[in-house]
Amino acid sequence: MVHPTRKNKASTREGNGRALVRHSSVLTIAQIFGSIIAVFIGACLSAASDSDWELEPMKPNLKDKASLQRGLGLYVNFCLGCHSLQYRRYERTARDLGDIHKDDMLDYVIFTGQPIGDYMYSSMSKEDAKSWFGAAPPDLTMVTRVRSPKWVYNFLKTFYMDDERPFGVNNKVFPNVGMPHVLLPLQGIPEEICYGYEAVDLLAREPILREKKLEGILTRTDRDTPIEQLDPLEGRELNCPEVAAIPGTGLYTPEQFDQAAYDIANFLHYMGDPSREVRVSMGRYVIGFLVILMIFAYILKREFWKDVPKSPRRVREEHTTEL
Repeated sequence: MVHPTRKNKASTREGNGRALVRHSSVLTIAQIFGSIIAVFIGACLSAASDSDWELEPMKPNLKDKASLQRGLGLYVNFCLGCHSLQYRRYERTARDLGDIHKDDMLDYVIFTGQPIGDYMYSSMSKEDAKSWFGAAPPDLTMVTRVRSPKWVYNFLKTFYMDDERPFGVNNKVFPNVGMPHVLLPLQGIPEEICYGYEAVDLLAREPILREKKLEGILTRTDRDTPIEQLDPLEGRELNCPEVAAIPGTGLYTPEQFDQAAYDIANFLHYMGDPSREVRVSMGRYVIGFLVILMIFAYILKREFWKDVPKSPRRVREEHTTEL
């Protein structure tokens, strides 16, 4: 016979053990969710910490086939030489962008001699890319899903001349970018538009600096002490909130270049998820089907519950309501 006190102690230990297991399980689940949230917040902060530049709005439109076709042409001519789209095929792209004819794709899009069913690889090898740029340029198939179409659009528009950088340009959205401004022939020579006070000698030399920049002979020694190192009484650091091309230095007007940047970002948005438009279109029919199904399910539910006897409590409530 087991002593009652021992039995109670055993039950208490068993209960404490179960409570401890439940407590540890709750802690484990909380730690898992905490880790997921921490990773998500870290990813958001890292994405947002690239730059504090305010992005202009950009809304992609996958139904605009003309924009997608222009974006394909611009990307192939200015970007595909370095940045591949290795997860997409030429043939699928031609079909989705408005049934582009095979001969047109071979004549105006595929310059590497690849078959139309091949993936959209860059013609530059990784070894050459590493020797020329220090690192192989990334594949851009998923860039709008990792970043956003708005980010790509603003990135293309915010290059500016910077003599301190290896390729002579910098970027407001992606500071210290390690690539040339490939759209410079279209946009022209982009400069920062700065507001604030400059030292008197810098103001006097501005026409000379601009002329040398246009001629491509501007050197670092042509500039004086940086603005931020000047005496506050003589000048102060400038605020440069805008970027604009020098008029007459590019093939496109500012409006045309904005459209070109939009077309490229819109095209890359399509490349990130080619089935997006089909999925959205199919989703409307699925939602409509579920709405109709819900109506029939409700009618069937009423038919089933019609023969179920009501509980006494519900009968009393209905009787009270009638009175």
